[in-house]
Amino acid sequence: MSAYNAVLARNTDHAPKGLGPYSQSVAFSHDNNLSAQLPVDPKSGKFVAGGIKEQTEQCFKNIKAILDSINHVMSDIVKITVFVKNIKDIDTVDDVYKKYFPSYVPTRTDVAVAALPMDALVQIEALVSNGEGTIPNAPQAGDLIKLTNNTQNAPTSALSTQTVSFSHYNNLSAQLPIDPKSGRLVAGGAKEQTVQCLKNIKAILESIDVPFDDIVKVNIFLKNLTDIETVDTVYKTFFPDSAIARAVAYMPARTVVAACALPMDALVQIEAVVSHGDGTPPQAVEDRHNIVIVAGNTDKAPKSSLSTQTVAFSHYNHLSAQLPLNPTTGNVVAGGIKEQTEQCLRNIKSIIESTQHGMADVVKVNIYLQNIAYINDVDAVYTNYFPSGVPARRIVGVSSITQGALIQMDVVLANAEGTPPKA
Repeated sequence: MSAYNAVLARNTDHAPKGLGPYSQSVAFSHDNNLSAQLPVDPKSGKFVAGGIKEQTEQCFKNIKAILDSINHVMSDIVKITVFVKNIKDIDTVDDVYKKYFPSYVPTRTDVAVAALPMDALVQIEALVSNGEGTIPNAPQAGDLIKLTNNTQNAPTSALSTQTVSFSHYNNLSAQLPIDPKSGRLVAGGAKEQTVQCLKNIKAILESIDVPFDDIVKVNIFLKNLTDIETVDTVYKTFFPDSAIARAVAYMPARTVVAACALPMDALVQIEAVVSHGDGTPPQAVEDRHNIVIVAGNTDKAPKSSLSTQTVAFSHYNHLSAQLPLNPTTGNVVAGGIKEQTEQCLRNIKSIIESTQHGMADVVKVNIYLQNIAYINDVDAVYTNYFPSGVPARRIVGVSSITQGALIQMDVVLANAEGTPPKA
């Protein structure tokens, strides 16, 4: 970790604490990653009484309390991710959501998963702009502004913005396989739906004059994990997109997640994080142009032809999801959840060290468990790698994981040195 730009972890008594080895908010540079919030009353440490409405309200109260504690507001949120147990609850979630975002709406992803910690009905997380930055004693543009955009060439929603740029990153709302002209799901199966999702992403990027190969991270949510081969066949027709990217076989970092259900009963939903070399005003000219993507793989962690292990851009680095695979054999390690957690974290550590960084540079950890009851066993291993409990965190239970694994993990990493401009 660079001494001149350390991650900034903060907690407040006005939001739940002590629910796990993680921080409520972890800022680095111009982004602030919040841990996923459960519907827990911070005073009692217990769930609020009631159903999905009351639980959603408490999640947003907790997010607002965290933002208040760091002198930010709800309109500083760039992206919201909503996890629910029952996809039919999304309408109720939306009713509460509108109260907290009466005018500006961030990008958004909605997913129904198999289980949530503490048997919650809903869990909500936020990515927040951090205009003041975290570099000590360095001039920061405290009045950086968000750039929002919608195009009619992709599906629009009153509850989300298609793309919200801030600083050097652009976060897209998760794209469903919706034909923007009809507003309906495209006909066909997983193949046709994957094509439409990626077409929608491409249309959004073209509307803001950003090439498709500027994508640094892709998250794919599948109703049926058995559709992954079909999805991958389509995926390879979109990536790499340009001659330059093909020359170096560039693929973004990637995570595939099994969803119990998706909005509109879709089979697939895809979200993307995009590099934004121009930055957002009023960043200085020398900081705005021609920053390059730095992608890398190491033999000390499992490789895939469909993703790059680590993709850095500007002051952040996104890692592909790591399965508990032995990098030598390519097989899931023997043992149970503790052994698999250990292997996932070893792979992550190897990738991070290959970029001359350390585990203390991790700002966010996303954990997907085949059985939510594994949390305590995961934490027993996890705390050996994160003894201070600094990273923000998300844990969800999923119905299945690739190769029959019990756990899958990905992380977001601080990249203090940034990535260089083109020579």
